[in-house]
Amino acid sequence: MLSVLTVEKTTNFYDMGIRAETVAALTDMGITTPFPIQEMAIPVALRGDDVIGQARTGTGKTLAFGVPLLERLEPSTDPRPQALVVVPTRELCLQVTQDLKAAGSTLGARVLAIYGGRAYEPQIAALTAGIDIVVGTPGRLLDLVNQRHLRLSAIRVLVLDEADEMLDLGFLPDIERVFAAVPDVRQTMLFSATMPGPIVALARRFMRRPVHVRGELPQESATVPTTRQHVFRVHHLDKDEVLARILQADGRELAMVFARTKRMADKLAAELKLRGFRAAAVHGDLQQRHREDAMSSFRSGSVDVLVATDVAARGLDVQNVTHVINYQCPDDEKAYLHRIGRTGRAGENGIAVTFVDWDETHRWSAVNTALRLPYPDPVEIYSTSEELFEALDIPASALGRVSGGRKGVSRDDALAEPATRGDVAGDRHRRGSRQRRRTRGGGGAAAATLAEATPEPATAKRRAPRQRRRGSAAEPGPAAGPA
Repeated sequence: MLSVLTVEKTTNFYDMGIRAETVAALTDMGITTPFPIQEMAIPVALRGDDVIGQARTGTGKTLAFGVPLLERLEPSTDPRPQALVVVPTRELCLQVTQDLKAAGSTLGARVLAIYGGRAYEPQIAALTAGIDIVVGTPGRLLDLVNQRHLRLSAIRVLVLDEADEMLDLGFLPDIERVFAAVPDVRQTMLFSATMPGPIVALARRFMRRPVHVRGELPQESATVPTTRQHVFRVHHLDKDEVLARILQADGRELAMVFARTKRMADKLAAELKLRGFRAAAVHGDLQQRHREDAMSSFRSGSVDVLVATDVAARGLDVQNVTHVINYQCPDDEKAYLHRIGRTGRAGENGIAVTFVDWDETHRWSAVNTALRLPYPDPVEIYSTSEELFEALDIPASALGRVSGGRKGVSRDDALAEPATRGDVAGDRHRRGSRQRRRTRGGGGAAAATLAEATPEPATAKRRAPRQRRRGSAAEPGPAAGPA
């Protein structure tokens, strides 16, 4: 049976019995007051109890398990890790690793990120030298376990972060293998934004009398109150125009745009670049270094519009994300919460906009009903609607493109050019994509004519035209054939 704790008050990190060194590191990170989930989970975890932590996205779950995990490390010359954190995606793996390194900087904690898409050798070398905490994705973790480079026999604390997402992605068999590889005597912490039945079943199988910690009261909304939500019915032919105007709203800093498919993410990022925006796409088909470059550019602001799929952006915590736009309606309420949770984090204000096309009405209705949102009938708007400009503080002068947008450049060309560092749309694998040549059609409509083009090898030299000497016999040319 699960013990359930809720919280309404706030103390400070010193009152929880955390070491002064750790508190100093948190202060350097700008964290001085704990969030409710941290206030409730940390004391329970410090006692060594198993913990199920549940709180809305963006409310500090990482440090809720990270701080007690760091506090429970013991001095050791054993190279085997003492703690293991399992996460569903590579981006979240890097983010959790960075947070734990920062929080454990004064303790000298050795934290290693293990994930796919990168070479094995540096990760193996780090494990051989000795690591205190391993943060990893299930696939690469199990690969290294099977190769006997990662030994989990000394694990004292096991954490599953974003547990609901891991189950949604089909990682349950891998999670079971991880549990089988760690000692039976250990502390287990499971953190999740939602608590579906499979999570409860997982807890019953692998946890010992866990304490269920809720960071908010049961009657509170699943969405963050500091995020202002807008839901609009938008025609698919007008979506790009509406999006371009939203991206020019007053106060807009970083923005995340969510698409349902990888193809749409690439296409939309290219379209936004044509309109003059500094955009990049992130999704699972990109090489890992391009994904990391894109995220680095987004965090630094050199790219200020990130077009992402659901899986690629799971759990990302980026400061100054003021706007989230659901270009395509999410599949379910969990995807909706995950998407809009990228803004309004840590008590900051945010704006979430969802486009609902006519063929997505049933999907939105299910999301709205599940989350008990007050938007059963989205307002119909167009790129010229006054309601759009007023609701999102968009200047009246905003148009469909901004300074720097280029007319006459095809979308394929935009995909092929690396406009900024981290602009993953310029990946080399698109060199052979089709080139488009645009012509003007009748009736004022633009018609696009596709011409298949094979790029000339860089090493090929163009043959100079042969000059015929005066009075010499003409050399026979190639036989005429069909064009």
